[in-house]
Amino acid sequence: MPHLVLLGDSIFDNLAYTSGGPDVISQVRGLLPAGWQASLLAVDGATTDDVPRQLVSLPRDASHLVLSAGGNDALMSSRLLDGAVDHVAQAVSSLADLSQEFEKKYRHAVAACLQPKLPLILCTIYNGNFPNSNFQRLASTALMVFNDVILRVGIEFGLTMIDLRFVCPSPEDYANPIEPSSVGGAKIARCIVSLVSADQKESACARIVIR
Repeated sequence: MPHLVLLGDSIFDNLAYTSGGPDVISQVRGLLPAGWQASLLAVDGATTDDVPRQLVSLPRDASHLVLSAGGNDALMSSRLLDGAVDHVAQAVSSLADLSQEFEKKYRHAVAACLQPKLPLILCTIYNGNFPNSNFQRLASTALMVFNDVILRVGIEFGLTMIDLRFVCPSPEDYANPIEPSSVGGAKIARCIVSLVSADQKESACARIVIR
């Protein structure tokens, strides 16, 4: 019996933000074919450092893994958007440092997810829905640094990736600036289920899915 497991952060563990509406895991379960199971190991607030600990609880019959991590790593670095710099080079250097640090952590998380030798899908970090348009522009630009890491790692390992920036582009997809609503969660769930339940042959080629 196929058993899908969701790992990572509140992109999947979003029940606290849906105002009584369905969360991602319940929407996934409702869409999966008969005979499938789905488990939630993702935890609201988790960073990439927390992913290996989540895998300790991996069900023995797990057959598919989906990872959404990195958003909280980015959030913890958001203070840099308000910092003053003397030169553009200084700002770029700070972003380069962030990228290098995040890549080490993200690679460690992905390596842990690959250890069980199960099909793995990665998710990028969506842009969110910030009320201040200038901050939204800055945040979306800064997130490119983190998403570049996710995409490069996924390509290197020949993994399928869901680009959540395309899956959740509308304000209604968000319950607040950074958490998915039931509407956004439904889009994420549909994308995940369509991928894991499709009859796919093994491939060494990476691919990026946007809907």
